[in-house]
Amino acid sequence: MQPLLPLLFVFLWSTGFIGAKFGLPYAEPLTFLLWRYGLVVVLMLLIVFLTRAPWPQAPRQWLHIGVTGVLVHGFYLGGVFMAIHHGLPAGLTALVVGLQPLLTALAAGWWLGERVLPRQWLGLGLGFIGVGLVVSGKLAGGAAVTGMFLPALVALAGITLGTLYQKRFCARFDLRTGAVIQFVPAALGTLPVALATETMVVDWQGEFVFALMWLVLVLSIGAISLLNLLIRQGSAVHVARLFYLTPPTTALIAWGLFGETLPPLALAGMGLAAAGVYLARGKA
Repeated sequence: MQPLLPLLFVFLWSTGFIGAKFGLPYAEPLTFLLWRYGLVVVLMLLIVFLTRAPWPQAPRQWLHIGVTGVLVHGFYLGGVFMAIHHGLPAGLTALVVGLQPLLTALAAGWWLGERVLPRQWLGLGLGFIGVGLVVSGKLAGGAAVTGMFLPALVALAGITLGTLYQKRFCARFDLRTGAVIQFVPAALGTLPVALATETMVVDWQGEFVFALMWLVLVLSIGAISLLNLLIRQGSAVHVARLFYLTPPTTALIAWGLFGETLPPLALAGMGLAAAGVYLARGKA
């Protein structure tokens, strides 16, 4: 695994919360995501046509890739956007989703046959503690109602199951055609829910257009392609540990863009998360 790819993935993935902060005031969450999915499919179909990218030969591969799209895009992104939209602080949402490496490590042993070393368990535990310290300052503003947690828990289940499912059933596929196969079922699953629960109205302000294009080009095409590459090249636990670095990186970006300060406790948490990622690395 090339050393810069995981770092680039962490940075790009972390900007998802920033894009949501820019765009959600101008569109409801599922409506926002439907525009995102649609634009990704159009752009990737154009790339597929221009590059003559190969489509999967076996119908079973289409099914497996489509399932990962529903889990990673439909459930994860839908849950994150809805949680933030309904008032759950972004830091708390990140903390809930930050449980993913621990759940992945628990499931990888029996489902994928991957051995999790004691050093890796220690690293996963340190990483989770570090994430908790980073976001703890954002939780002091008041307790969220229990119902706000449900979308975040759905997002946690989606990204965890999606990573494990893809590693087991379809670790290797063409990233160009695979993106189309992933995003189409995610959009088809999201559409009826959006029609039933949202007005589907968008306020096309400059901030929304910027957020939409950033999430389409940088997140849905760039970061997702990197995630697929990392899943292809590494173990599920090795990939999942990178998500511990997302909340600290998001905090740094928010500090640079919006002037949000980092208290000493958050800085200590960032150090613990980095140490945990180092300990949870693969055998190499």
